[in-house]
Amino acid sequence: MSKLVLLSGWGIDARIWQSLTPYWPNDIQVDTPDWPGYGNRPPLSTPEDLDALANAMAEDLPRDAVWVGWSLGALLAAHLLERLPPPKALVMLGMGSHFTIAKGQSGGVTRHELKAFQLAFRRDFEATWHHFLRWQLGGEPAPRAALERLLSLIGQTPPATKETLGVGLTHLSSLDASTLLAAPPCPVYRCQGAMDPLVAPPPNDTNIQRLENSGHCPQLSQPAALTHYLVAIAYRHTATEYHAREVSP
Repeated sequence: MSKLVLLSGWGIDARIWQSLTPYWPNDIQVDTPDWPGYGNRPPLSTPEDLDALANAMAEDLPRDAVWVGWSLGALLAAHLLERLPPPKALVMLGMGSHFTIAKGQSGGVTRHELKAFQLAFRRDFEATWHHFLRWQLGGEPAPRAALERLLSLIGQTPPATKETLGVGLTHLSSLDASTLLAAPPCPVYRCQGAMDPLVAPPPNDTNIQRLENSGHCPQLSQPAALTHYLVAIAYRHTATEYHAREVSP
């Protein structure tokens, strides 16, 4: 059976993936673990420590699965590739090798914008969280409907503590997986909504899948298309495994 592990992003817990439930085929096993500090999972004593994060997530991220990280979840998953046995493949959804864009680059979030967001977060983290939900949905075809759907899934209050969310913002500002992804220990796929307001438009790279009519949250706006894409990758790597068994001496 093909296995997928879906990892959520900043400020949103695993309930975001419930919108994909009707579209999974029966022969796909889907796990949606929360990160430490999200949902009912206790936070780490040192939430900024990626080695501690790897130890906490080791049982949730098996090597016989395809890991799918969304937004900050993709960036964290990329860094866990060098701390855990690598999976069959990693799908980075709505994230590149780093979050902020370089000076002069168009699209995405600048360092100045992220610093301003962090300052607002320190003043009123709940209000800033609500602002973020609206901001990330700005590229969806129907942002208001997408927000209503999202809040119906995760509720009206942040699913993590202020400390956990603050460390997540630090990770967004500091983590860079460029070196690791230049020679990854497993196949890495990139996918993003064509109208994503948080991620810079990808270069002319045929290896990056663009989901049309969606922004940063294709789980809400294009669940069928996203599920189809993820299932195809899961099948591809299951078929590769079976073929390797057949031809091995």
